[in-house]
Amino acid sequence: MNAQHSLVFVAVDFIAAMLIRSTGRTLQMARNRSLKSLDLRKSVNNSVNVSAGDTASLIYLWNPWTIITCVGSCTSPIENLMVVIMLHGACSRLAPLAAFGYVMATHLSLYPAILILPVALLLGYGPDTPPTKVFLQKGLSANKIDMSDNGKGTSQKGFGQFSWKPILHFILWVFIWSCYVLLLNSIILNKVGGLQEMFEKTYGFILTVKDLSPNIGVLWYFFAEVFDFFRSFFLIVFNMNIIFMVLPLAIRLKHRPCFLAFVYTAIVAMLKSYPSAGDSALYLGLLGLFANELAEMQFTFFLFFGYIGVSLLSPVMHNLWIWRVSLSLSLSFYTHMLCTVTNMAVFTGYW
Repeated sequence: MNAQHSLVFVAVDFIAAMLIRSTGRTLQMARNRSLKSLDLRKSVNNSVNVSAGDTASLIYLWNPWTIITCVGSCTSPIENLMVVIMLHGACSRLAPLAAFGYVMATHLSLYPAILILPVALLLGYGPDTPPTKVFLQKGLSANKIDMSDNGKGTSQKGFGQFSWKPILHFILWVFIWSCYVLLLNSIILNKVGGLQEMFEKTYGFILTVKDLSPNIGVLWYFFAEVFDFFRSFFLIVFNMNIIFMVLPLAIRLKHRPCFLAFVYTAIVAMLKSYPSAGDSALYLGLLGLFANELAEMQFTFFLFFGYIGVSLLSPVMHNLWIWRVSLSLSLSFYTHMLCTVTNMAVFTGYW
């Protein structure tokens, strides 16, 4: 029975990897079109054009976090698959598919709800994103005369116009899939409390952080130490912490909606109430979609091996904290280092 379960999760991870590969190819074609529209063909030909889709799919399949979740028969691969389906449908501008992935991902875990903004931007603008600042700087001197002659027309030729039609189509399909999922849940859970009981045991459980069992997150440790009098206040603060980052990041990265979705998934993996290794597997796989941009990132060597070092220290910290009950600051130090390395890897030198 365990072998059959493992095969199911292997199949789920394989499907997710293939969808990530297809999404990467879509993004790469859109990137090339944007570079051609800005008359930067020479820069593209002279640069190493890595197949981002192949790289991302291999990273997702073979990174240790994916293997751990698959061997452990964790349900995280199913949640990751729904997020990938949502992004693939949005990049392909398939509103029904994107809506299905969004509804199922939100149903399985509350936090993918914040991905509504990058999905809307992908459907409205499409994946035709502008090139990175590095390519713009390389082509600035060559295109200076053309830009002065043509005005703003040449610089904006690669930017698509926003369209509300696919977004309205997406909202309609979100409503249809949501009604379908809620109807099935009400039928199945009719004898055990209905939808109200389901929301209390799922979303309520996530938001109230009732289970303080040790995990790789920080909320269980914090709420185990906080006084009950301040618990409601800090629950609001921690739950709103993710929401506070949504709008500023959307304003800053509205021209790169797929990268915005990756940043959201990375933030959720660090700040959600009950994180797992599968959350890290997802955002590491999505990180591979930007292999060409990451080639120009600063301090890649130190960030890469810093992340590996922190990951290898996780079983040591788990043993010291859970089994030996020593070094009370070890878990906090490990989690702080993991968050620091991830934040640096995401934001350092990307623009």
